[in-house]
Amino acid sequence: MFLRLAEQYRSAVEDLILSLQALAVSLKKQGHVATCYTCGDGRDGHGASFVADLGDNHMVRLLVSDFGISWVESRHGQELVKLEGADAIQELQRVVLVLQPVASPEGATEALAAQA
Repeated sequence: MFLRLAEQYRSAVEDLILSLQALAVSLKKQGHVATCYTCGDGRDGHGASFVADLGDNHMVRLLVSDFGISWVESRHGQELVKLEGADAIQELQRVVLVLQPVASPEGATEALAAQA
């Protein structure tokens, strides 16, 4: 059972890393400064560091590896929020919704409702 759970976690980490890479590319296309660096070969640990500049000296960083997931949000170099695990992923989702271009009034309503 534990080997299966370990493999599922590694798979989730790999999926998250692929999503972070795609998010960095998407944010760059929208004019944001964003990077996603990866390390490891997948067998002996794999990880990524995602960093995005939200403007006005507001930065977010998500670190993900086989050892855990952490979110750090800072403004003017001062740490505002630090989250771990599922909370870190949920905060990333919230920021993605805020940064997504809104194509329709319905989308704007959904984005605002998700922030509440």
